[in-house]
Amino acid sequence: MYYNNHTVIFLDGEMVKAGESVTDLYSQTMHYGYGVFEGIRAYKTKKGTNVFKAEEHYQRLKRSCELVNIPFDYTVTELVEATYHLLEANNLSDAYVRPLVFCNPNMSLMRPNKVSLMICAWEWGAYLGDKQLRLAISSFCRPHPRSIQIEAKVCGHYVNSILATTEAKDNGYDEALLLDSDGHLAEGPGANLFFENDGMLFTPKLGNILPGITRATVLELAEKMGIEVLQGLYTPEDLWEADSAFYCGTAAEIIGIESVDEIKFRKDWNDSLGKRLQEAYAKLVREKVTTLSTY
Repeated sequence: MYYNNHTVIFLDGEMVKAGESVTDLYSQTMHYGYGVFEGIRAYKTKKGTNVFKAEEHYQRLKRSCELVNIPFDYTVTELVEATYHLLEANNLSDAYVRPLVFCNPNMSLMRPNKVSLMICAWEWGAYLGDKQLRLAISSFCRPHPRSIQIEAKVCGHYVNSILATTEAKDNGYDEALLLDSDGHLAEGPGANLFFENDGMLFTPKLGNILPGITRATVLELAEKMGIEVLQGLYTPEDLWEADSAFYCGTAAEIIGIESVDEIKFRKDWNDSLGKRLQEAYAKLVREKVTTLSTY
């Protein structure tokens, strides 16, 4: 699904065959989930391949490493260039890009002395599909921000996401919605939450959620479109009383939500602010081309 005999990946400065690549089973990343990653999308545009907000993603990758004491020396420019070269080598335009910083062998519970960088890419549609989602509020909550570095996109943190999604799907839902440790709305297992009420948008404030790059893009688009957005602490009751809602994330893009715990939203998705933002986002990522598209 993710690679074939011809697929190449970027590994520690070289392009190598994906099927011939190996890693050490004594890696801290393998044993403890001590590694960081990003999810990035590339889009085919009229002027060539555009890796959307590549610089922002790689700045966050470097910040994640810094927050959890993983040494990482690549510059953002080097990472962006490597990504465009990787896409070209695999003849990909519309693709999902996954950089992963993983640690070398070390069975101790201390910071690593050395790490490796892998970047791979594959064709992948919208992660959550294109139909409105039926959500269930999860029995799992997001980790307390004092228990982890909440802003870091760390491999091991996503066990929480896997448990929540698996629970939701086992119970017949499309996806989960997680609360924070105090019972306020947080986010999805891999996406940020927005909801609409009385012509305004609301979204959980930073502090207990991953600061999503797509979330930041939605905020930028909303400002340009004259849509007021409030960031704060909200409860499930606030969401159940809303007119509409949506998830957003690099993998999911922008996807409407039909219901939460079987409670349906009042407004038709096609008439919602989320639908307007979904259309604006799709236009932005496929038409905006940076000067880096020549790599």
